[in-house]
Amino acid sequence: MNKLIKTIALAALLALPVTATNAQTESPAGKTHRIVFEVTMEGLEQWTAALNNVENLRTALGAAAEIEVVAHSKGLGMLIAKDNALVDRMKKLADAGVVFAECENTMKKKNVTKEQLLPFATTTDSGIAEVIRKQEAGWSYIKSGI
Repeated sequence: MNKLIKTIALAALLALPVTATNAQTESPAGKTHRIVFEVTMEGLEQWTAALNNVENLRTALGAAAEIEVVAHSKGLGMLIAKDNALVDRMKKLADAGVVFAECENTMKKKNVTKEQLLPFATTTDSGIAEVIRKQEAGWSYIKSGI
């Protein structure tokens, strides 16, 4: 009898982590996931990695994802990029509702005008302040880069 009780107790304990894991991966119905990506690195490889993450989230979460990509510092080049494949990917994401915002402070320091940014890009007064504002409003934070 003791052996039977121990076996049942062990089986119940082993089932707990599976239940907890499943609960963590399921989103409540109607929940909007708000994610802000911070891009501060330069280079096509870095920007491609950031876009891969954005696209993966859009695929996994669909319309339940509200995403903003904030570029500042060395990330400025992402929103003035000339690489057609990169620009096409960002344009497609922007058309799907992803916001691409550039830091006006970085633009001033680098002598970049709004006209030089990609047509779908927006600006924010301060990239780092935008990231903080989003976090304070409950957005999830992702630091992009490799």
